[in-house]
Amino acid sequence: MKEFRQEYFKGERALFKTEGAKIYDSSFADGESPLKESKDVEIYGSQFKWKYPLWYCKNIKVEDSNWFEMARAGVWYTDHISVKNALFQAPKNFRRCNDVTLENVDFTHAEETLWNCNNVKLKNVSAKGNYFCMNTDNLEIDNLRLDGNYSFDGSHNVTVRNSTLLTKDAFWNSENVTVYDSYICGEYLGWNSKNLTLVNCTIESLQGMCYIENLVMKNCKLINTTLSFEFSENVDAEINSKIDSVFNPGSGVIKAKEIDTLIIEKDIIDPSKTKIVCDAVGTTEDVVEWRR
Repeated sequence: MKEFRQEYFKGERALFKTEGAKIYDSSFADGESPLKESKDVEIYGSQFKWKYPLWYCKNIKVEDSNWFEMARAGVWYTDHISVKNALFQAPKNFRRCNDVTLENVDFTHAEETLWNCNNVKLKNVSAKGNYFCMNTDNLEIDNLRLDGNYSFDGSHNVTVRNSTLLTKDAFWNSENVTVYDSYICGEYLGWNSKNLTLVNCTIESLQGMCYIENLVMKNCKLINTTLSFEFSENVDAEINSKIDSVFNPGSGVIKAKEIDTLIIEKDIIDPSKTKIVCDAVGTTEDVVEWRR
């Protein structure tokens, strides 16, 4: 393989259509698309400082390297790429890529990142930005630290483990999502999703777990969670804490240690379709506050 060491690349398409190369300790300065259409390339200890560095590429390995703020839309239409030990300052990274592995990666401006990708593995990743992983399918995630709203909108076949997600409107319009041993905080969790499973999770959410088809919750805690489960169908929820309020669940079983307020509007839902198993219900109401 051809090797480049301590190079300073400038200008448009500096290494256009490179095949079979190793790049060490180099900088890609101003000049768009330096590695466009490249394949079988390994990059170590290098810096991307300008736009579109890795477009339409295949078989890319990057380690101990960084994407600076102007390396926007850095990885698009690229297949079979792994990135390890990296910092991304630039937004809009990873779009329409297949077979992506990211390990020990930080996204400080993760807006519109990991959109429309397929077969993605994330391990020890942190991200700050909205719309993370929109319409991305077949995700395996371990130890994600996310600060950003509207995450995983429209995603399918997602497994999340050991993560902290500070995100409202998470998992909207998603399908086949399972989250293990994680903390999720944000309003309107899971609306319009199908087959959402939460195991050993702690959740804080205003109007969370509503409008869901096939919701499973096992050994979960709901902290400061109100107006939950509205119109959700086929619920199987095991909550090992108090729930502040449950509102018009569609059908299924909800088990909890305590429910402060249970709101069932019989002219809107059929209460016989949902079984409430609870040691103590504080108050039962037949109309929600804003209808009074």
